[in-house]
Amino acid sequence: MPHRDTAYVGRFAPSPTGPLHFGSLITAIASYCDAKAHQGKWLVRIEDTDIPRIYPGSEAHILKCIDAFGFEPDDEIVFQRNRLALYEQVLDQLHAQGQIYACQCTRKLLGSNAIYPGTCQTLNLAFEDQAIRVKVSAVPICFDDRLQGRQCSNLADELGDFVLKRRDGILNYQLAVVVDDYLQGVTDVVRGADLLDNTQRQIWLQQLLGYPTPRYMHLPLAMNEHGQKLSKQNLAAALDPAHAADYIQQALNALQQPNVERDTPRQMLAQAVAQWDVEQIPKHTMLEGIYL
Repeated sequence: MPHRDTAYVGRFAPSPTGPLHFGSLITAIASYCDAKAHQGKWLVRIEDTDIPRIYPGSEAHILKCIDAFGFEPDDEIVFQRNRLALYEQVLDQLHAQGQIYACQCTRKLLGSNAIYPGTCQTLNLAFEDQAIRVKVSAVPICFDDRLQGRQCSNLADELGDFVLKRRDGILNYQLAVVVDDYLQGVTDVVRGADLLDNTQRQIWLQQLLGYPTPRYMHLPLAMNEHGQKLSKQNLAAALDPAHAADYIQQALNALQQPNVERDTPRQMLAQAVAQWDVEQIPKHTMLEGIYL
């Protein structure tokens, strides 16, 4: 069984913009098994800062599935909506460091330009009722993903200064996830490959704030019959807790893990942890075949 000198802390961090679907379950199982195979902690965090996109009933469905599928978080579940003041304190810190600025640019003004040109960086606009951007540097940011290998990105060339807080006051995912991973002591992030290109942004924020960078493992994505990733936007079917055992077997199959005997969900997860083998997970960004 794998072992690390430093304590392993992993997490599963769904967003309640829709019910849990099969792609979410793959992430939950992989993050859980990887944490437990390292004798580590597994945390659950509900990432609900994007309040307008919260879908009614989705949070209750997420919590019901976590219980029905046999997952056992090692600490109280954290809700980001209760931590908004913490994120504002970090924005104040970045402001004091001269790392952020107010931006009045609208999508209409920016047009199709995917790289922010720094239009407002020197305008010294008041922060009230404006978007807040963080300055980036033209320095490559690289990390070694446990599945996807070496990843490098130059944020200045590929993205430009990016938004940490929207004009409507909604805090950006990038800021919240970095702050929470640090405050919760997360050492290892296991998540879907759709978030792979977010990682350099998060590493940049970690560096600005003096936070350690976790290890990352980005899992291949389950696809639907149209070649789209399973997602809430693509109307992926909600998990039915009554069929938890079937879903667990299918998710382990998708991850190419050894078969487990059909049992209670908790016992099936225990078997999966005992047999967990990262080397068997497909080293791609998309899974071949349809699993549901």
